[in-house]
Amino acid sequence: MREPSGRQYLNYAFFKFLPSWYSAAKSKKKIILSKTEKILIKYNKKFLLNFYSTLGVRAECDFLLWRVSERLEDFEEMTSELLNSGLGEFLETKYSFLSMTKSSQYVSKNKNLDQEGERLKITPRKRKYLIVYPFIKKVDWYLLSKEKRQKMMTEHIGTGHKYPSVSINTSYSFGLDDQEQMVSFETDYPEDFLDLVEEMRSQQARAYTEKDTPIITCIYKDFKDIKILFK
Repeated sequence: MREPSGRQYLNYAFFKFLPSWYSAAKSKKKIILSKTEKILIKYNKKFLLNFYSTLGVRAECDFLLWRVSERLEDFEEMTSELLNSGLGEFLETKYSFLSMTKSSQYVSKNKNLDQEGERLKITPRKRKYLIVYPFIKKVDWYLLSKEKRQKMMTEHIGTGHKYPSVSINTSYSFGLDDQEQMVSFETDYPEDFLDLVEEMRSQQARAYTEKDTPIITCIYKDFKDIKILFK
């Protein structure tokens, strides 16, 4: 029996309420949302769970559940309970991105930098905004020498550290999901993130990006806010 690796699974699950939700009886919606809040509180005691609104910000989804656990089955069990609470009748899953923590080979070479890329444990800072997107590199990237890749990533990482108000959570999906990485950025200042991304666009590493969409901006909420937003 292998010892636990200490690595975590991450799941970014985006949901959309169906049109039938808005015509449902208020009394029924109140009961379902109360059950939903209790389920969120219950599972927050078992693993890291954050709730975000995308209402009015993104057309195809209304909210995000960001889940972090050492057990993949936790996501399965929680989702089953949510859908069987009555919510499943009115809800559609728009995206569900799966990834895992691992040490970054690029960050570990930069001993003078804050080592967020070496973390095997994700600790969400619960800042006001979260920007999430899947990431895929071109095949040509992996055919470059380690030295060339390291040089480009050192430039990338250095630029990121010019914006301390933005913290990054990088996780990996190789063989687990369609994308290669999942990245999420926490900040209280979206304008800083916009400036950071604009600066990175002109760097060499950008030429090796295959795909980095959809990019979804989310607003942090307390669990109780689900009853306020979707009443």
